[in-house]
Amino acid sequence: MIVGADAGFATPRGPATLPVMRILLLSWEYPPRVVGGLGRHVGALARDLAAQGHEVHVVTRAHSDSGVVEVEQVDGVQVRRVPEPPPVIPFDDLIPWVLSFNNRLQAAAGQLLRERPFDVVHAHDWLVAYAAAGLKQTWGVPVVATVHATEYGRHQGWLPGPMNKLIHQVEWWLTYEARRVIVCSQYMRRQVQEIFQLPVDKLDVVPNGVAVGDFEVEPADARATRTALTGPRTRMVLFAGRLEYEKGVQTVLQAMQRIRAEVGPTRFFVAGIGTYSRELRREVRRLGLQRHVRFTGFLEDQELRRHYAAADVAVAPSIYEPFGLVAVEAMACGTPVVVGDTGGLREIIEDGSGLSFTPQDSDGLADAVIRVLRDEQLATRMTERGLQRIRSRYDWAAVAGRTVQIYRQAAVEETQLTGEPRRPLRALLHEASILELDSAG
Repeated sequence: MIVGADAGFATPRGPATLPVMRILLLSWEYPPRVVGGLGRHVGALARDLAAQGHEVHVVTRAHSDSGVVEVEQVDGVQVRRVPEPPPVIPFDDLIPWVLSFNNRLQAAAGQLLRERPFDVVHAHDWLVAYAAAGLKQTWGVPVVATVHATEYGRHQGWLPGPMNKLIHQVEWWLTYEARRVIVCSQYMRRQVQEIFQLPVDKLDVVPNGVAVGDFEVEPADARATRTALTGPRTRMVLFAGRLEYEKGVQTVLQAMQRIRAEVGPTRFFVAGIGTYSRELRREVRRLGLQRHVRFTGFLEDQELRRHYAAADVAVAPSIYEPFGLVAVEAMACGTPVVVGDTGGLREIIEDGSGLSFTPQDSDGLADAVIRVLRDEQLATRMTERGLQRIRSRYDWAAVAGRTVQIYRQAAVEETQLTGEPRRPLRALLHEASILELDSAG
């Protein structure tokens, strides 16, 4: 692949001193069809890349059952949504669903590559690994991969079943095929480097971002939301995110009786969906918290922001958290945060812009939440520091600019390697298995 204004890069527009890039993003979720932080991340990144003058295309999952590829222009981004091929495989049957989805994803992306050259393919997490690797091997386009989380980390360092082991292997394969690998925190850099044995200089840390202006909620809207949800004399605690075991919502439930005993009437709002929802609802009944916990289900962006702004405190009680976007979003809404002292969450509040507790320690969580609810001056200081921190560190324009630098580096590195034959992955795995047998014998 040739790198430069005359070979591969889109024609520069405006006063840019560096060539504008033509970028292809692959993601299994994309606004308005989002499940967690990944979809919001890809949507915001694509928007800011386009705002900086780059030509951005996204290939993602369709949000209708029309049976045809849907193409639309959103915020300057060309979005191509691919339907599920027949026969439709339920998402719960995860591995067959992923394989089927990647087949259609690669076909739609390949059509784009037939029409024009792209400078880079950016793959987001293992669910698009097959398509990304296929595009690289067919078209010679460099792949940049963002690892948003790892199966190893989700299960606190072990892989309990065959599907978990398979996902772990696909994650490794994606980092192998990628020319560069992006992670969202120093914590994730250490984890990914260690578990996948990557060269340190192949990894780049780029934090997730937040568009602060998007999270501004009118005080009147926040008050109206609060009145509708709890009334004036009941405190409001909020969790937002996927309902999975590693997100730690169960720890908040275990702390609720003590919080209520020490600060008075308190309601806990759980915003999100996920595979652990049934177990959490069962725990609510077991603890007798039915009147004090409300599951809102999935909230659209604006409604979620109203909930953030209305809350007295937002909690991110994760056991495992590569970054912690919900904490950043809550801070952007002017809400104090209490987080599990783990992963990327630790880095977000390291300047004192939030309080932390040991993950799974319900008493520690209760202590922190009670401090915020009782100490108005502390809550105000946390809010002010939080806003300052996200404006200086998590601005999306800066995140997009840094990501483009990584794209350019990947393109240069790919070019430097084009004169050398690349040994196929199968040969490397074969050699590794021989070495393993030799050492065992």
